[in-house]
Amino acid sequence: MQKTGALFLFLLSTSLAACSSQLYDALPTRDAAYAIMPPIDRAVVPKQYQIAPGDIVSLSVFGEPDLTLEKLPVDDAGFIQVPLIGAVRVASLTPAEASTQIAARLGAQFLRNPDVTLNVIEQTGQMVTVEGQVAKAGAYPVDGQTTLLGAIALAQSPTRIAKLDEVVIFRTINSQRMAARFDLSRVRAGRDPDPQILGGDVVVVGFSQAKSIYRDVLVAAPLFNVFTRF
Repeated sequence: MQKTGALFLFLLSTSLAACSSQLYDALPTRDAAYAIMPPIDRAVVPKQYQIAPGDIVSLSVFGEPDLTLEKLPVDDAGFIQVPLIGAVRVASLTPAEASTQIAARLGAQFLRNPDVTLNVIEQTGQMVTVEGQVAKAGAYPVDGQTTLLGAIALAQSPTRIAKLDEVVIFRTINSQRMAARFDLSRVRAGRDPDPQILGGDVVVVGFSQAKSIYRDVLVAAPLFNVFTRF
């Protein structure tokens, strides 16, 4: 019985470790990853504020008091509700870009050459979301100098079963969702540069199935008497 239990645990651990997640293998890494998400020494500073979910905006259409609204919330999906035209996605746009988009839609159906002004009156602040194998997942404030290592530190470091070569940053660039994979152990050692983190990024720290199984085997060992002499 002891031999059977030990053999079962051994086969389980080796087979599952061999099938460790390949979910992110197709994502760009190394130079290709840094081309999408530059390191901090090539920090990207947005020239203008980009509207984010949770912001409050004001909308003014010259000569149209019914279309002038003092407070419009940007919902979690990045949309505002504009009279006559309905939902308009404004997240990741500058106020000027959002104004132009709304004017184009109003002008296409309802008004002639509308003069639209959209302003951000309340900002939610720039946040990064850190998920996966970290001690304290959550959303944290960032500024233009926040890096990947800094974001991980805000989440109180990776767990013992984190897969450090499978740390993925998700970012919206030109309205497209992009992702790149980084090796946190190389960044920590100074072998790879530390990528800049921007507001709206999502960082996911991978899960090491092999480490998890090894830990579970150690926990279960006394129960199955794995380490008794054969």
